[in-house]
Amino acid sequence: MFDQCRWINEPAQWRVENDTLFVTTDTNTDFWRKTHYGFVRDNGHVFAASVQGDFTAEVAVAGDFSALYDQAGLMVRESPERWIKAGAEYNDGALTFSTVMTNDLSDWSLGSRAATNRFRVRMTIAQGVLKVQCSADEHGWTLMRLAPFPASSTDAHWLVGPMCCTPERGGLTVRFPDFRIGPPIVKDLHDTSM
Repeated sequence: MFDQCRWINEPAQWRVENDTLFVTTDTNTDFWRKTHYGFVRDNGHVFAASVQGDFTAEVAVAGDFSALYDQAGLMVRESPERWIKAGAEYNDGALTFSTVMTNDLSDWSLGSRAATNRFRVRMTIAQGVLKVQCSADEHGWTLMRLAPFPASSTDAHWLVGPMCCTPERGGLTVRFPDFRIGPPIVKDLHDTSM
């Protein structure tokens, strides 16, 4: 899958080895637009494939998250003003599942604390609806977000891929094995099976 990806903000240190993406973040990287802080940051790292239409994307993530706002997961991006990132973020001394949805202004929500530095993230866009799920144990999925997120036009393309940022530092090394994009997985909203 990584052979179909291109960088948005290529980091200085990265490689793909045995179908796993290894990334070390550059200093002070982030994706954020305006809300609360007033600034716009669009310099985080995303290794993205172009997708048109409905899809499900999934990736496994592992890293040593230890500084405020260290984060990694998946991003779905239509433009610098319209995107969502989801995964885990180090906040208030703990790794927490997190989503940021942006339509010009960023909207951040935090979920449960992650029990481990290894987890999976899945995003599905189907019929204009975005579903974000996470799994900390690879036995079941937890719903993180359900929101309207239709493409802005019938010929719009999504850029979809592993994402990582370190707004307060650099040097976080993250591993992304098992990245895949396929047809949308459409199940009952409360079906948590893998």
